Amino acid sequence: MNRFDGRRALITGAGSGIGQATAHRILAEGGRVVAVDVDEAGLAATAERAAADGTADRLEAARLDISDEAAVQSGVASAVAHLGGLDVLVNAAGILRSAHTHATTLDFFNKVVSVNLTGTFLMIRESLPALLAGQAPVIVNFSSTSASFAHPYMAAYAASKGGIQSMTHAIASEYSKQGLRAVCVAPGSIASNMTTGRGPGLPEDADMSLFVKLAPALGQGFAGPETVAGVIAMLASEDGAFITGTEIRIDGGTHM
Repeated sequence: MNRFDGRRALITGAGSGIGQATAHRILAEGGRVVAVDVDEAGLAATAERAAADGTADRLEAARLDISDEAAVQSGVASAVAHLGGLDVLVNAAGILRSAHTHATTLDFFNKVVSVNLTGTFLMIRESLPALLAGQAPVIVNFSSTSASFAHPYMAAYAASKGGIQSMTHAIASEYSKQGLRAVCVAPGSIASNMTTGRGPGLPEDADMSLFVKLAPALGQGFAGPETVAGVIAMLASEDGAFITGTEIRIDGGTHM
């Protein structure tokens, strides 16, 4: 299946987890990818996997801090120049931090929002001119089940993801007549470096009984990043051509 033949994608957070899995999925389906992340070691691993898969000639990896406006401006411009245009933007980069809300400092809150919400906005703003000139352009943003389903100790994270979800709706409407689609994925119960162990630095006195309801209803444990990557590939391809302005939950039924 080569749904991405001739399509050009820019993927943030591509040095690990779902972003990395998405980069490999789109490469495997024939796409050209610029993979960005703040983690240079992770990007090197992404490149090594592409070399082993025989897709390295269609991958460019570069360090990018999406919370830095100047860096995003230059990074997106470089990616568009390398690809010769842009058809797909996947905003997978994000951070997951936890704290008691009463103990959350403004710096802590702003850091989460600056990466997750502001960073996603900056990537979209800078990519829009190229996307609108692209072929069947689509933006895939990352919300979370925490945007609409309570996750304790994650007020800042939930706020940032709820903002991304709402912003996606607005962008989908604003640019719909120009042929741009904008959608969200809302992962939950996905195994990645953000969720292993005690997860996102949960408070030492966290009440773990509050997380019982987050167990997947399907009873098969957490899914891997490839599960979400497969849905993203569908949404960003012609198979998702009639899907826009909405979010797709990928959580094994934890929201039920």
